[in-house]
Amino acid sequence: MADMTIADMIRLFVDDTGQVNVRAFDGSQFGPEDAPLHLVIRNSRAIYYLIDHPNDLGLARAYLQGDIASSELVPGDPYEVLKRLVGLKGSLHRPDPIGLAKALATVAKHGVKHPVAPSIEGPSRLRRITEGLLPHTKAGDAATVSYHYDQSNEFYRLFLGPSMTYTCAVFNTPDDTLEEAEERKLNLVLDKLGVKAGDRLLDIGCGWGSMEVLAARRGIHVLGVTLSKKQVEWAQDWIKREGLEELAEVRLMDYRDVPEDGFDAICSVGMMEHVGFKHYPSYFKEILGKLKPNGTLLNHQITRTQSTEGKTAGQFIDRYIFPGGELASPGEIETVIQDTGFEIVNQENLRQHYALTLHHWNKNLQDHWDDAVAMIGEPKARLWGLYIAGSALNFELNNIQIHQFLCVKPGKTGTDTYPLRPWWVRAAKR
Repeated sequence: MADMTIADMIRLFVDDTGQVNVRAFDGSQFGPEDAPLHLVIRNSRAIYYLIDHPNDLGLARAYLQGDIASSELVPGDPYEVLKRLVGLKGSLHRPDPIGLAKALATVAKHGVKHPVAPSIEGPSRLRRITEGLLPHTKAGDAATVSYHYDQSNEFYRLFLGPSMTYTCAVFNTPDDTLEEAEERKLNLVLDKLGVKAGDRLLDIGCGWGSMEVLAARRGIHVLGVTLSKKQVEWAQDWIKREGLEELAEVRLMDYRDVPEDGFDAICSVGMMEHVGFKHYPSYFKEILGKLKPNGTLLNHQITRTQSTEGKTAGQFIDRYIFPGGELASPGEIETVIQDTGFEIVNQENLRQHYALTLHHWNKNLQDHWDDAVAMIGEPKARLWGLYIAGSALNFELNNIQIHQFLCVKPGKTGTDTYPLRPWWVRAAKR
């Protein structure tokens, strides 16, 4: 029985619709040369990666190692390639058993191999558990945050820009600059919360301190907490440079360990992805206890589109980006918030805004590609480009969304203290 070529193996799973051309290391070719998308499989390691993990993890490993490439690929931004690959979904089919057996026999003839994962890959869920880093415990959360955020602050600045704001911006038009849109988002959060000069604000998962600086400029007393040492260093230095030490403070602290209470408002912007769905009730209960009566909460988080989808992230995201990260649907989140005792005043979906934000980040990464590679190495720079581009595409396809929930803690006589109509709309237009 003759060996199957790589092109033959591809035909087992994909119809040739003329949309992709694949050239393989064995000299075989799938699809026409004038196809709009061209891929190159450079070596057998890519095949073994896909056999070990026939999903997003296998593909990511091959791409990060340079085993799979494309002539259409912009350094640091695989968005167009990913978009075209998604367009091939309709041409996928189940392989016939005889052909699949022949393909496996061909691979086995060359030896069963399990190539080593890229050195930048994080540990599996099982390994994290055996090492005592249980998901969504204080130790587990600290390790997760450190893994993702304690990169070089200068690297983050390359793609985040001077605002150093690592969450969805808010655009009035697609032509807004990233800096304009990020400042608008921060102002929108403060305006929704209704905080004013002299009020006390707690910022859970404060990042590099952009919220603290802007809030303090408005005369608000703000405490930010994060589990990232690098972020604390950056934020404290930024606050000092601005001369805002009397109003703004950032601590290396788990939100559960904040001793103060009686806050006028609390914001959690882009932090809930780390909490874990089973811990939502205790999370919102903790926040409820730290607010004064009629205090406000702005919870801003990425969501699943539907509640029927699983909560855990795929293997690529779990190993490389957010270990243990979980997403829930807006309806599930709203139910937990209300069951905790909050009244929800407003819910807003900013899905389109996050797609625009991510495209700005990837453009920044492209513009500073050589600097990024010099700082963190090409495999890790590729990783960030892949993550950002893939996220942008998933927001555009409505596979994921991002929601802001504005909530009020009831007082003894209810929650009739906020205005009858949204009070932030006019302010948010700036």
